[in-house]
Amino acid sequence: MSEELKDSRSLNFIEKIISDDIANGKHAGKVHTRFPPEPNGYLHIGHAKAIVVNFEIAKKFGGKTNLRLDDTNPTTEETHYVENIKKDINWLGYEWEGEERYASDYFEQLYEYAIGLIKKGMAYVDDSTPEEIAEMRGTPTVPGKNSPYRERSVEENLRLFEGMRNEEFPDGSKVLRAKGDMSSPNMHMRDSIMYRIKHEHHHRTGDDWCIYPMYDFAHGQSDSIEGITHSLCSIEFENHRPLYDWYIDKLEIFPSRQIEFARMNVSYMITSKRKLKKLVDEKYVSGWDDPRMPTLAGMRRRGIPPKAIREFCDEAGVAKRTNVIEIEKLEYNTRQVLNKTTARVMAVLNPLKVVITNYPEDKVEYMETVNNPEDESMGSRKLPFSRELYIERDDFMIDPPKKFFRLGPGRNVRLKSGYILHCEDFKTDDSGEVVEVYCAYYPDSKSGEDTSGVKAKGVIHWVSVAHAKDAEVRMYDRLFTDPTPDAHEGKDYLEFFNEKSLEVITAKVEPALVEVEPGRRLQFMRKGYFCVDTDSTKENPVFNLTISLRDSWKK
Repeated sequence: MSEELKDSRSLNFIEKIISDDIANGKHAGKVHTRFPPEPNGYLHIGHAKAIVVNFEIAKKFGGKTNLRLDDTNPTTEETHYVENIKKDINWLGYEWEGEERYASDYFEQLYEYAIGLIKKGMAYVDDSTPEEIAEMRGTPTVPGKNSPYRERSVEENLRLFEGMRNEEFPDGSKVLRAKGDMSSPNMHMRDSIMYRIKHEHHHRTGDDWCIYPMYDFAHGQSDSIEGITHSLCSIEFENHRPLYDWYIDKLEIFPSRQIEFARMNVSYMITSKRKLKKLVDEKYVSGWDDPRMPTLAGMRRRGIPPKAIREFCDEAGVAKRTNVIEIEKLEYNTRQVLNKTTARVMAVLNPLKVVITNYPEDKVEYMETVNNPEDESMGSRKLPFSRELYIERDDFMIDPPKKFFRLGPGRNVRLKSGYILHCEDFKTDDSGEVVEVYCAYYPDSKSGEDTSGVKAKGVIHWVSVAHAKDAEVRMYDRLFTDPTPDAHEGKDYLEFFNEKSLEVITAKVEPALVEVEPGRRLQFMRKGYFCVDTDSTKENPVFNLTISLRDSWKK
């Protein structure tokens, strides 16, 4: 065992449990975890936490992690969800053990397990309606009542269960239930449903089955079949654990152990797949991978690096109590990673034309600029410079205050990697809006070669009018206006939908940016971090705002 594992202070509560298991010789010191998503939607930030916990803990102890798709409900599951789940896990930086697995791989074995419980007198076929079953279960404070079908003979239960499999009965007419304890204070132990009839096509098994196991029956047994030593799951499954253990005990199979940890909630985000699906279905967003969505696909498209997500999940820690993590922490991690890894480029989001009156009309220079001052290995590039430039509209003021160090009448400013300009005049339209600014440049003030002696306190970015390209820029904000949109009693989370969460503008960008491939992350100087969208083409380049440069978390 490494020194790190010997020091219990470096271990979270799950790691301490595993460390004790290893010390006691349990499972011959092996550690095998799994990540078991349902293929009925896209993975989101909450899943990212579960992925990081399962894979990193296994890695820490020299163990393995399986990917198992929990495909027990053909009504909602689709193959394209499976493919996106696999893509997301790989993008996040993880490789599962061997081929991906499926709960449907074990349908035959689970069926045999169910027959074994029936033969032991521990499961029975119930003809009650869902409403009757719900009523018979009672409430957390009122004991349940036995089903009138609970004492069917083993032979009759075997015959009926076989008939359920052989399509002899319609949907909803019968279920298989475990014979638990209807007076148990744990509602999950009150004759839990094991199988229901669904005459629906399954994305993998086709029409081979018309009965499907419930999560509580399939999950623990799938863990056991795979030899999962530690089944790590979110805290809402804590009350399911007695049933998880009951099935394993009664079936006398490999003793997988369920351990729960707090799920990760992030402010201004929701992680209910049902609610996310509603956003997609009702066109509040463009799809599961809309860059405003808390899905991994959406965050990838927005340009958030997987390293930032991993670090965010790791720093949030593994706890037993659920809480809400501030989104500013994720933004901080994102800035930290992007600052070191992205090239600085010129893009003017709200352009204002500047004419350099003493610069030759037909002259073009190429200014050398560093790609990333944080990483010399990224080198430099040359930018075309000419008599007419675009600058940001808010970099010029007619009557600037004293501490405004950008451009104004009679003021100097340095162009990034270029010359110092002196503002001489400006022109307005009929509404009084500035449409053009006139400046003189100091020929001896070129960056890196400045011998002019002229001072300029401010530095602004620019692009050459003659060389600039139009680009669609999607300015994203938080999807909701409230940090906990789904935690307000009597209010629907959609009431907090941010109508201003997307603004599309046309920017002027340096010419090389139309050649940048989708997925590439860049820093638009002085504006923020951006990512080339999957919609982008050379003819119509598209950039998504990942995050602004301002770091409110650090402040």
